[in-house]
Amino acid sequence: MANNNIKNESITRQEDDFAKWYTDVCLKADLMDYSSVKGFIIYKPYGYAIWEQIQNFLDKRFKQTGHENVYMPMVIPESLFNKEKEHVEGFAPETLICTIGGKNDLEDRLIVRPTSEVLFSELYSKIIKSYRDLPKLYNQWCSVVRWEKTTRPFLRGSEFLWQEGHTMHETEIEARTEALQMLEIYDECGRDLLAIPFSKGQKTEKEKFAGAEETYSIEALMPDGKALQAGTTHYFGQGFAKAFNVQYQGRDGKLAYPHQTSWGVSTRLLGAVIMVHGDDNGLVLPPNVAPIQIVVVPVAQQKPGVIPAARELGERLKKLGYRVKVDESDRTPGFKFAEWEMKGVPLRIEIGPRDIENGVAVLAKRNDGEKIIIKQDELEEKVEVLLKTIHSEMYEKAHRYLLDHMSEVNSLEELKDTVDNKGGYAKMMWCGERACEDKIKEATTATSRCMPFNQIGFGDTCPICGKKAKKLVLFAKAY
Repeated sequence: MANNNIKNESITRQEDDFAKWYTDVCLKADLMDYSSVKGFIIYKPYGYAIWEQIQNFLDKRFKQTGHENVYMPMVIPESLFNKEKEHVEGFAPETLICTIGGKNDLEDRLIVRPTSEVLFSELYSKIIKSYRDLPKLYNQWCSVVRWEKTTRPFLRGSEFLWQEGHTMHETEIEARTEALQMLEIYDECGRDLLAIPFSKGQKTEKEKFAGAEETYSIEALMPDGKALQAGTTHYFGQGFAKAFNVQYQGRDGKLAYPHQTSWGVSTRLLGAVIMVHGDDNGLVLPPNVAPIQIVVVPVAQQKPGVIPAARELGERLKKLGYRVKVDESDRTPGFKFAEWEMKGVPLRIEIGPRDIENGVAVLAKRNDGEKIIIKQDELEEKVEVLLKTIHSEMYEKAHRYLLDHMSEVNSLEELKDTVDNKGGYAKMMWCGERACEDKIKEATTATSRCMPFNQIGFGDTCPICGKKAKKLVLFAKAY
């Protein structure tokens, strides 16, 4: 039985060193390993399988909303990249540039894509000629490279996996609707797959994506009180279209520029799942995203009939579509329990000679260690209920934490006390001027995470400068 009071000594306690705990779990749960190049990690099968579940969920929703997958080149000619000035300035410090091809210097250096707006814009300039060609709803699954100074597995890497959607629309309304629709799909992913409640809203002018007119984000709150930007969507307006001469003949016969969006989530979501739900015994995975949803552990498996009984339970559940592992390895049951707890498998089934004799099985929930004895002929019914219960309990726990760490502040001192001591979000009314944002960051290292869509204000003035408040903003320290 899982016991949350029994500490797995192979990993650091969260309360002792949260950052070290996180790294321990990434390695000990066999999610990844380090490569010989800083910031470029190896996604091991178990970690990549979690990403595949996220891919499967989102790819299905993208296609349901009319999007098509494409794949663009991984390198961008520098001359092409430089066409959109604001975009270039935003990414210049992070670009990896290829200068030699074979034995020859490249006249037009190649940038390993940090993102693909310019590539999609170049393509769209070739294939969009009429309003009949719109909308163009493209997405790609790929990796990108951003030369980060400080890296951490899944959260911030020099290379990371993601999806990036790039769409073109006939009207501004259509494009803005697209950007908000994709944000809702990301929110669904958090709620229904990852059991993570997101805070949604618009980024400030300072924090928006380089080249965007407006950026929207989903923000997740970690147990150490820091926020994590988990995904973004952007309305670009016509800026890229004009820079790359993407024009089409409108319904009135005149040439027009389309309106553009971009949106993406990355393997940062793996980091969010690890931190939001994990405990001192390792991963705790929500059932819908877990590569293995149920592990069957035979107890005293050397005795006659135990292995066949475990296999039979596993096959019954596999037939219903569950992802099941029957652990027939020759290690002790205690070792197996600890390993599968470390890997965060949501539900464990134990079966031994006495259970077979009594026609029962023992079920243990990873999220809280609760142990339940059921009749074997109730297996399918009980497992279905328990997996739904586990997901619901994990979401509600994370949601309670979010609500408990959302504090209204009315001064810089209160904001600093919130982010330094309590942790979480400091809700503050804001005048809309960057100078006040900069002052907050300088004094606290906290940044504006988003301006929530649900703008329920609680004051008339900005606590930083005393001017009239225009927006409610969530500030927090962040990854």
